[in-house]
Amino acid sequence: MGKIILDLAVTLDGYISGPKGEIDWLVKDGERDFGDILAEILNGIDAILYGRVSYDLWGHYQPDEKASPKLKESYELLHSKTKYVFSKTRESDDGKAIFINSDIRESILEIKQKVDGDIWLYGGGKLITSIMNLGLVDTYRLAVHPVIIGKGIPLFKDIKERIGLKLVDTEQSKSGVILLTYKANSTGKQGAS
Repeated sequence: MGKIILDLAVTLDGYISGPKGEIDWLVKDGERDFGDILAEILNGIDAILYGRVSYDLWGHYQPDEKASPKLKESYELLHSKTKYVFSKTRESDDGKAIFINSDIRESILEIKQKVDGDIWLYGGGKLITSIMNLGLVDTYRLAVHPVIIGKGIPLFKDIKERIGLKLVDTEQSKSGVILLTYKANSTGKQGAS
């Protein structure tokens, strides 16, 4: 059974993007190509969960011709994964994703049973909140960037119940980004299936 992994970048003050979806606050790691970071995220991932807005912004993204070969290769790997898009307004696109319009909990439980590897909960904020409130996130991997932006789209908004987490790993880069990995506690609603 696949596990759902929330893996994304967040500002120190808890935002996943600026007010208009900006990610210009991301701190670049001078030691590593973003392609290497993306490849690490995708290691063991078989499926990706998107909200419609995030899918429209990033679901088809391709790096430009000046991008490193590693980054281009990582995006090829990303686009080879099965993509599930949760949307109340759209039922399909170009056939590169499976659109889900209702029964989020049942659909996610089916996806977890269907895939061999893990499932990346890409976002956006509304989908993250919905899946967290259903108690279906197994692992939280947050790359905390050393920047405060003051306003934007928060990572945690409208969470209905307390979610207990256990810190299982930390990793710091020279750029100041800290990767925190938490497992959801097995008690309570979180992690239920």
